[in-house]
Amino acid sequence: MSNIEHILLLLPSFLVLVLVLILIKRKQRRLNLPPGNMGWPFIGETIGYLKPFSATSIGEFMSEHISRYGKIYKSNLFGEPTIVSADAGLNRFILQNEGRLFECSYPRSIGGILGKWSMLVLVGDMHRDMRIISLNFLSHARLRTHLLKEVEKQTLLVLNLWKENSVFSAQDEAKKFTFNLMAKHIMSMDPGHPETEQLKREYVTFMKGVVSAPLNFPGTPYRKALQSRSTILRFIERKMEERIRESKEEDDLLGWVLKHSDLSTEQILDLILSLLFAGHETSSVAIALAIYFLQACPRAVQQLKVISETLRLGNVVRFLHRKALKDVRYKGYDIPCGWKVLPVISAVHLDPSLFEEPQQFNPWRWQQNNNNNGDRVSNSSWPSTSATSSNYFMPFGGGPRLCAGSELAKLEMAVFIHHLVLNFHWDLADFDQAFAFPFVDFPKGLPIKVYHHTLK
Repeated sequence: MSNIEHILLLLPSFLVLVLVLILIKRKQRRLNLPPGNMGWPFIGETIGYLKPFSATSIGEFMSEHISRYGKIYKSNLFGEPTIVSADAGLNRFILQNEGRLFECSYPRSIGGILGKWSMLVLVGDMHRDMRIISLNFLSHARLRTHLLKEVEKQTLLVLNLWKENSVFSAQDEAKKFTFNLMAKHIMSMDPGHPETEQLKREYVTFMKGVVSAPLNFPGTPYRKALQSRSTILRFIERKMEERIRESKEEDDLLGWVLKHSDLSTEQILDLILSLLFAGHETSSVAIALAIYFLQACPRAVQQLKVISETLRLGNVVRFLHRKALKDVRYKGYDIPCGWKVLPVISAVHLDPSLFEEPQQFNPWRWQQNNNNNGDRVSNSSWPSTSATSSNYFMPFGGGPRLCAGSELAKLEMAVFIHHLVLNFHWDLADFDQAFAFPFVDFPKGLPIKVYHHTLK
């Protein structure tokens, strides 16, 4: 067959390809995408986006992009074309339209390490069913009658070991408290017991991999975390088999799931692991942030109205991963179907147009003054808009994926900080501050020196 014949045979395929490219170009021209920069091929702007910065700011990357492009801009992050939103209205719109216009879409590496049945990565009916199980176990009645006592008990077990003038990592102590609480709450494991301490060591290795680069090579934190994940799951499975074999009932999450659900073993394992992760990590960071903010604000220690302000300024969860299920138009911009969408919660919480002096720790912004007639009056130290409403304040997400453990997290913070302030005052033993990596962490572990209150 001659070269001309080869060309004639390939010509129809070539023309079809050209036609498809033309149609794609025409569709792209019709779309009014937000301004922005797609960066390098594949990696896009991911490296700049993930560069560490002070957790009480939105970072240089976000600041520059908002200044240049506005609060809604396009980028290429985590290997996908992405619409980034620092816009309060769009963020709320995204979360309220979960399952209709948008759905959860975390990087594949997150599902690989937390498990395909983790509540963080599940979508649709399966996520709803898992969430209902969690909400039933974390009901308001159970929080009041059972969990409050357990939270207080675990708080005092930690604080009672603090020695006068001792220096230690406040972050590690907060992690000890929340891990012990979740281990007891989920599997009735007692703090200090050898199997609890063994599980804690494996969990520390696991957590280091969750927040590391997803490089599955020997010796990397991610590979070590996958190995620890297998060890933790085997441990949980042995607990399950022991309960079933001995017909042993415990008043914990594992016992509740075995009795009230028809989940498979794999689903139960991933659910337990994901709740251990969610219930331990975010709450411990929030408590460490409260300790950090309070040491510089003695007036707040006296009144102790700090939980919402800690969550607003510290931003334990800084952004969420979503994907557009349909072509969406918002404020004249098009969000194409299939594109990643990142609602950046921290950018809204630190927006000066919504919160006055947003980088100041000011728990009184959550109060409302009343005059003699009971009417609300303004104060220059509070936001001039209704920024404290749920429209803008979303530390636990929103919509159908609102964090199932939000009330437990606030209870943990309230009880721990209450007993901390009641018994101790403290100073920073070394300079440290919270950084976003993008997860929030204190590089030095927040070293503090504590003193018992003296009776006057």
